[in-house]
Amino acid sequence: QVQLVESGGGLVQPGGSLRLSCVASGFTFSSAVMSWYRQAPGKGREWVAGISALGDSTNYAGSVKGRFTISRDNAKNTVYLQMNSLKLEDTAVYYCYYRGSWGQGTTVTVSS
Repeated sequence: QVQLVESGGGLVQPGGSLRLSCVASGFTFSSAVMSWYRQAPGKGREWVAGISALGDSTNYAGSVKGRFTISRDNAKNTVYLQMNSLKLEDTAVYYCYYRGSWGQGTTVTVSS
């Protein structure tokens, strides 16, 4: 079955960077469009970024465009989210998503 395992979250100061990883299994990763979502405390889950199967097309939510970069390594069945210039409002649990399946999430806390 589909498994998505996120890692890389943590506590970071405003302006800092983190790189999240999501290791996927149970499906043909190299054919899969992958996405990252996030859920801030007390808010609903929101889409953050998406990447095509070959990695040649990416899309971002307006709130993260220019600061976050989604990428993938199909040889490692892994999708990444590089987060730069982090803001307090980026604090959230970040989830990897594929066709109705979610990972367990990794927590990002931006705080001074």
